[in-house]
Amino acid sequence: MKTYIADTDEMKDYGQKLGRTFRGGEVLELVGDVGAGKTTLVKGIAIGLGVEDDVQSPSFTLSRVYEARDGLQLHHYDFYRLHDAGIMSYEVAESVNDSKVVTVIEWAASVANVLPENRQRIIIAYKPSGVGREIDVESKI
Repeated sequence: MKTYIADTDEMKDYGQKLGRTFRGGEVLELVGDVGAGKTTLVKGIAIGLGVEDDVQSPSFTLSRVYEARDGLQLHHYDFYRLHDAGIMSYEVAESVNDSKVVTVIEWAASVANVLPENRQRIIIAYKPSGVGREIDVESKI
């Protein structure tokens, strides 16, 4: 199903709606060009999960962990700079198998071998007009 997103506020709102539905164990693979809005979506997801910290891109740190409501955690990964995640693959494998964790991964190709079949792939694309984004959710569940 495709959804049109007009701006960053709508992207956060969309993420917040998703985050409110999460109960732990969800795995999201975010696909999109640089600047498409992947981290903005994660900021919204964090709000929906009740995360109080300021969510930042893990582009340089590779991962960030946030405490969320109901004893949950949000694990946010960004493997943009890695062709081989190396030891990080083990961390991701633990994360995606933890029922108290919501795992969100940007640029997931380097850890594809540890991702579960029952994940959601969210593709964020620029609209041809250059204004807004189009979100396509592919459920692997």
